[in-house]
Amino acid sequence: MQITCACIAGLPGQPETTASVSGEVITVDGVAYDLSAVPEGGYAEPEGDHPFVGQIARIGGELHLSLRWIYDTSTAEVHQPGVAPVLAVTEGEVPDPITRKPAPQPEPQEA
Repeated sequence: MQITCACIAGLPGQPETTASVSGEVITVDGVAYDLSAVPEGGYAEPEGDHPFVGQIARIGGELHLSLRWIYDTSTAEVHQPGVAPVLAVTEGEVPDPITRKPAPQPEPQEA
């Protein structure tokens, strides 16, 4: 599955997006979307409340989609890449496409 992430800064307290892939099913924020009905060389136009941006396509047997990816600005670098990240995921968790701030280092303990 080719996933283009449309990264969007979330509102304070809004949960961050999580997603995983299992075959032709993508689960986003706990909701499973079965994309197996998208025909080869064809498109699907999602309807209703969903996390997709634009059409979902099957090209050369592979699903291509764009996904709204909400992130927490308190843990993200101010400047994110100008080009939407494209991730190839065949199985498992979708990697976090956000450039994160370095984790704070603990203060050294005095002896």
